[in-house]
Amino acid sequence: QLQASGGGLVQPGGSLRLSCVASGFTFDDYAIGWFRQAPGKEREGVSCISSSSSSIGRTYYADSVMGRFTISRDNAKNTVHLQMDSLKPEDTAVYYCASSRSAKCTVWGRPLVDSWGQGTQVTVSS
Repeated sequence: QLQASGGGLVQPGGSLRLSCVASGFTFDDYAIGWFRQAPGKEREGVSCISSSSSSIGRTYYADSVMGRFTISRDNAKNTVHLQMDSLKPEDTAVYYCASSRSAKCTVWGRPLVDSWGQGTQVTVSS
């Protein structure tokens, strides 16, 4: 099970921190990441962090968020965070966390996902 939180309303240029708490599976063995879906658009991969058991630690970011978003994981708390800075109106979407046993986080797409969390709304508006 994946529980996402931290969404809200923020002005352009502001920051938000999303959290995804996992339970019911061996957290260290899974890559965890985030997708987002804006109204009328397809769900897109935003960021991914590789499993702790991976020999090569890796993070992935979509081009649209590179340099503004940072993903991290706290294995002691079974939690992944997505720090979102310099937010833009085009970042407005429902954000979903997801887990993947197979993903290496060289790419991050829907076919890799084993399980989805519920969404959390992020709105960037003045």
